Amino acid sequence: MSSRSLHPVRVGIIGCGNISNQYFNSCKLFKILSIQAVADLDLKRAQEKAKEHGIPKACSVKEMLADPKIELILNLTIPQAHAEINLKTLRAGKHVYCEKPFSLTVADGKKVLNEAKKRKLLVGCAPDTVLGGGIQTCRKLIADGAIGQMVAAMANMLSPGHESWHPNPEFYYKKGGGPLFDMGPYYLSSLITFFGPAIKVSAMNRTTYPVRTITSEPFKGKKIKVEVPTHLTGSIEFANGALATVTMSFDITGHHIPCMEIYGSKGSISCPDPNNFKGEVQLRLRSDKQWNNIPLTHDGEVGRGIGLADMAYAIRSGRPHRASGELGLHVVEIMEAFHLSASQGKTIRLKTSCKQPAALPIGLARGTLNL
Repeated sequence: MSSRSLHPVRVGIIGCGNISNQYFNSCKLFKILSIQAVADLDLKRAQEKAKEHGIPKACSVKEMLADPKIELILNLTIPQAHAEINLKTLRAGKHVYCEKPFSLTVADGKKVLNEAKKRKLLVGCAPDTVLGGGIQTCRKLIADGAIGQMVAAMANMLSPGHESWHPNPEFYYKKGGGPLFDMGPYYLSSLITFFGPAIKVSAMNRTTYPVRTITSEPFKGKKIKVEVPTHLTGSIEFANGALATVTMSFDITGHHIPCMEIYGSKGSISCPDPNNFKGEVQLRLRSDKQWNNIPLTHDGEVGRGIGLADMAYAIRSGRPHRASGELGLHVVEIMEAFHLSASQGKTIRLKTSCKQPAALPIGLARGTLNL
């Protein structure tokens, strides 16, 4: 069956926050997706998004879940609502794909996967930046043996926090926020894409500033009581034997540390920012005196929505999807284990696992994915 013969999957979007425009725009690239309706707690905002992007229908969440024509829900609600909306969607008989993180706890994430299994429905989870040209090029270098046996990796997200630029930064310092749950999924999903599942975690953390002051508008001057660790550092052991050092921080003003590097027995790969779909990939072998730029082997101009489209192909063809709920849950457990390890002062052995997502083939036309 060719991709052209597949009927588009009818999609409803719940949540019209800042990230939604990226999905509205990028989903238009994929003929497998047909956005039929949009919903939000603020119906007026949903109506405005529907008009802006040419969506046929704006409605309440209840109305969308009751619509028999909608097959797949894209859940763009706040993280605290991800598990709840995912469960409601599955119980309404629809597949669901949600923004990261998959859930705030492993227990809630398991409820979602169990419900999906019971109802024979698919669940997916961002980030899908791992399907962009940058990370897929790194993945291919590793698979081709360019740097030999996997040894280690370094992943760093270091920033001074969001209160200086974000219009509403308070969430990032409440439960479910912090640098790990906010940005960790991009880095951890990339490491799993490279290495496969993790088996053990050890970490330490701290909260440097118990109170922060917003300096951005419209809440300039408001004080934020910080409820989560804002600097975390730890180690991950993967089932393939590779080790990763991970640092996530909202406490760092400036640095010269790379976003992400992969180290092998024959050389190293400098990876682009995993929060983006493209970026510079560099390779340095033992015989090289300097880093060498590597052309992207995959499309770097895709955007948020490629994971949703990949799942839509899975719905139609029956093959596995890449940005899966199982991967999302494994990422949540790694993050939960970071906090647990730091509080208990011991290494945490993970209980969940997932399959390493299949690599994207080379040469796909933009807007299409393999079956």
